[in-house]
Amino acid sequence: MQLWERMRRTSRRWMYGAIALVMAVSLVAVTPQKSQAGIFDLIFNGIQYIQLSNLNDAQEYDLGRRTDQALKQQGVRVYNRDPEIVAYVNRIGQSMAATSERPPNDNFQYTFQIVDDDAVNAFATSGGFVYINRGLMLEADNEAELAGVMAHEIGHIVGRHSINRMRELALARGIAGGLGVNQDALVGLGVELALFLPNSRSAEYEADTLGFHNMGRAGYDQRGFITFMQKLGEGGSPPEFLSTHPNPDNRVGNLQAMYNDSAVPTATAGTNTNVYRSNISGL
Repeated sequence: MQLWERMRRTSRRWMYGAIALVMAVSLVAVTPQKSQAGIFDLIFNGIQYIQLSNLNDAQEYDLGRRTDQALKQQGVRVYNRDPEIVAYVNRIGQSMAATSERPPNDNFQYTFQIVDDDAVNAFATSGGFVYINRGLMLEADNEAELAGVMAHEIGHIVGRHSINRMRELALARGIAGGLGVNQDALVGLGVELALFLPNSRSAEYEADTLGFHNMGRAGYDQRGFITFMQKLGEGGSPPEFLSTHPNPDNRVGNLQAMYNDSAVPTATAGTNTNVYRSNISGL
């Protein structure tokens, strides 16, 4: 009996000690240390930080959506007077998004919008958002020429060029820290990149290459990309689309060389000028 009592007491002491150890570990785990308190404050205040080095599709799409909203607040006017033209441009874009090296998925979708502006210009932001100016659509002679520009912008998204430039700028300006970059600051960078800062020369050439092969896979005559670039390179001052881009003559030469070596020279869609003019007549 005494032996049994001693065993019970020993067992209780061991159990109490184990409980105390578990509670101590739990307190250490949940008590904010000095370096952690700031993190909790940021979470409670609703401030979101993003690590650009491992941004996933859903995060990038959300960043693009927020950038899109900010661009419209900054005065970018989206054309919506003719729903058929809007749907037409979207069909062209989605057909090439599906054949790109970064097709849409449940967390990442492409959005194609017409900007109500006479300037010959086009640009893309993070998250699959592509913008084509009304003036550029009027400048194109056929659907293949428009598809070439749109494929180029999709190439920027495939290459994650906007995200890469954001990372470079965030580091250069000292706004990237251990937590990452404030999402609001990233949206500001996205607007700045879209409206004022050009892509690097290497990014433009890569977007040309990705876009050229992609439009061929989608069935569009790749010569449309070449003829459109040739047309924009003619004359005096280049349009806005080329003012911050590499020399158009060099780009035409590269595109022509790719066409000569193309594995899909049988892509012939989009060359009927009359059909194209009919589809955009509402502009």
